[in-house]
Amino acid sequence: MGVKKNGLTVFSLTMITVGSVDSIRNLPATAMLGSQLIAFFILGALFFLIPTALVSAELASGWPKQGGVYIWVKEAFGKRMGFLAIWLQWIENVIWYPTILSFVAGTIGYLINPSLANTPIFLWLVIVSSFWGATLINLRGMHSSALFSNVCAISGLLLPMALIIGLGGAWIAGGNSLQIHFDTKAIMPHWQDNSMWVSLTAIMMSFCGIEIATVHANDVSNPQQAFPRALIYSVGIILSTLILGSLAIAVVLPQHEINLVAGIMQAFDAFFAQYSMGFIMPMIALMLVMGGFGGVSNWIIAPTKGLLVAAEDGNLPMMFKAVNANGAPVNMLIGQAMIVTLLSGLFLFMPTINGSYWLLTAMAAQLYMLMYIIMFLAAIKLRIKAPDVPRAFRIPGGLLGLGFVAGIGLIGTITTLFVSFIPPEGNEIGSTARYELTLIIGLMMMCSPPFICHWLQNRRAAIVAELS
Repeated sequence: MGVKKNGLTVFSLTMITVGSVDSIRNLPATAMLGSQLIAFFILGALFFLIPTALVSAELASGWPKQGGVYIWVKEAFGKRMGFLAIWLQWIENVIWYPTILSFVAGTIGYLINPSLANTPIFLWLVIVSSFWGATLINLRGMHSSALFSNVCAISGLLLPMALIIGLGGAWIAGGNSLQIHFDTKAIMPHWQDNSMWVSLTAIMMSFCGIEIATVHANDVSNPQQAFPRALIYSVGIILSTLILGSLAIAVVLPQHEINLVAGIMQAFDAFFAQYSMGFIMPMIALMLVMGGFGGVSNWIIAPTKGLLVAAEDGNLPMMFKAVNANGAPVNMLIGQAMIVTLLSGLFLFMPTINGSYWLLTAMAAQLYMLMYIIMFLAAIKLRIKAPDVPRAFRIPGGLLGLGFVAGIGLIGTITTLFVSFIPPEGNEIGSTARYELTLIIGLMMMCSPPFICHWLQNRRAAIVAELS
């Protein structure tokens, strides 16, 4: 339905974007904010989601080429910075995959036996088998992936989102006891609360990826018009579902009882117990699993296609340029699956499941924020460097208007970058110094490959020059 013979439709782009960004997985973490989540989601939208969507729409309509953020940053700052940007987007996802798949595993485990949601070896097995399955789907090509994403976004994301929002509304309307309050004092942010800053990281992460569908420019009919429309629709759907879905969990579960991995199933369990509808739980679990698979499928192919463009531009060794008969970057996809298999082993060695989940979430947030900082700066540079390039969508107000929007986005991303170094309370990750050192070392390691590749290329070129 969403794929035309000559390309992806606005509907498919919207479903890919919503399926990539909008995630039930994030609701337990944001529900921990309680009534404050309304204010923080609005702040997150103003300082991150909306600026990112506006800047992405302008860049995608001006440079609608395969590669997304790689093309934009390359046009602004050159090939090396473009490679760093797309690398950050790709490696962030490699770190993020185990967290969303731990949600899938926690959902399956909660249905079989709630204790399995906290069993590391069970989580690892489900994460690994799920990721390899999603990789095989994407090896079949973009059209297969898009169709799968459409089905999963509707049945595994929008339907359960609508259901939990409806149950939350029915819970309030039925006069049941609420775990949060909706008075002005409760809704306003409690700035002195450290746990609030940690949840802010989860909110910003829940908005990441609004630009992801732009890597499919070659697969879209009339991308200059399609991308801005798809992004506008996506922002409305994402913002409304995340706020209402988080509130639905917050009204029924006490904050200290919310499990980051299995919190959604906890909430549905509480709702259905009230209405004697526990028999629906297996169907809900199946829908949530499909939603998780759909999100992973979107992210497996999109950043990898951007990285493939960078590889074809000479940023990576020849072997990474290989594609199969369906046009899928086969070596990249298989290599990515191997890294995720190893990385998900973190769940086997951290003291708690919540601790593993949060450490990976924080590291992914930091890498993604660095990419967004580069993207916002690239948008400003391109408005100065290439003002006459046709853009079907252009942020109004000239350079000042773009600078204002990008500046707000930079404030949001830089704040999130620093806040993500604050450890959550009670997650047994270890001392603050150990937590921060782990993140700093991880950040340095994950950012280093583009610089190493560039150094090796320069060294190889120097050797060839000497020999000649």
